[in-house]
Amino acid sequence: MKQIIVVLVFLIGSIGFSQDSKKAELLLNEVHDKVSNYNNISIDFKYVLENLSEDIKQETRGDVTMQGEKYILNILGITRLFDGEKLYTISPEDEEVTISSDNTEDENTITPSKMMSFYKDGYAYEMDIIQDIKGRKIQFIKLNPIDTNSEIKEVFLGIDAKTKHIYRLIEIGKNGTKTTLTVNSFKTNEPISKTLFTFDETKYKDYYINKLD
Repeated sequence: MKQIIVVLVFLIGSIGFSQDSKKAELLLNEVHDKVSNYNNISIDFKYVLENLSEDIKQETRGDVTMQGEKYILNILGITRLFDGEKLYTISPEDEEVTISSDNTEDENTITPSKMMSFYKDGYAYEMDIIQDIKGRKIQFIKLNPIDTNSEIKEVFLGIDAKTKHIYRLIEIGKNGTKTTLTVNSFKTNEPISKTLFTFDETKYKDYYINKLD
């Protein structure tokens, strides 16, 4: 979840494929425009990483609250807090806080604040299957890599046809690794504390503060 690589591949074929691609782009733009109008978004999610050939399967749950570019993400026992300028990675197990500049220049990193818009650049799209999941119609869009050197084989983005919210993101790597992020709850415009995205160093007096910049 921390770093899902975003460089992807595409080759335009027939006119019919172009029309299909346009439909996918219109739906993605509709999703982006809708979430952009929310003051804040809070998501609880399930994250699964698996590689059958390596006999690896890891499941975890997490949550993230986003407001503009700011976010606070909890996953794997670690909190990542971005206040708009600095990223704070808080590890209670190691009793350490790592402080660094935001890495938005790195196009290979999908941060939580980019999760709703990362697909707008570097991707080509086509409509995929519609699945009925727990009574909800989920329209999948397939994203293909543009960069042939990408480590990603393909990405599938599942969108709730009724709410136009992202329900599931599936990323398949060329090495056989599959990561799936499923949204369990999607809340918007919730009342949040004014200090939610503010790092309070007094709470971590016994922690080692590691400033990278």
